[in-house]
Amino acid sequence: MKLSSQTLLAALSLPVLMTACASNGDEVKQITAADLQHHNWSLVSVDGKAIVTEEGQAAPNLEVGEKMTANGNAGCNNFFGQAELKNNQFRIEKMALTMKMCMGESMNVEQAFSQTLSDWSDMALTKDSLVLTNDVHTLTFKLSDWK
Repeated sequence: MKLSSQTLLAALSLPVLMTACASNGDEVKQITAADLQHHNWSLVSVDGKAIVTEEGQAAPNLEVGEKMTANGNAGCNNFFGQAELKNNQFRIEKMALTMKMCMGESMNVEQAFSQTLSDWSDMALTKDSLVLTNDVHTLTFKLSDWK
């Protein structure tokens, strides 16, 4: 069987083309609601600066429940709302906060926390961490599910 030069070229080129189109394993996993639901995340840093809590004070946290309901503590005030997830971006729509007066660093943390959760932020999720990044802040959480 003799192959024409065009057939031979096509036969040799096909594996190269298929390899070029194949995934290299660096694809970003699409985060789903199931990845977030029924988990509690404790804030560990804002913009790379570690969260320092006063004695008896819990770290700000985010809990995502059934049907993407979200609630937790923003540092001083409690919050709740409806979480949304789209194309690995996250936000809490119509986030409501209690209105306690906050002082000092806890107020700065709360403002960054609530602003980042209220706006669409890029999300990175691993087995034990969650990172939300927008144009202003980066929030880093660790998984802290109650057992």
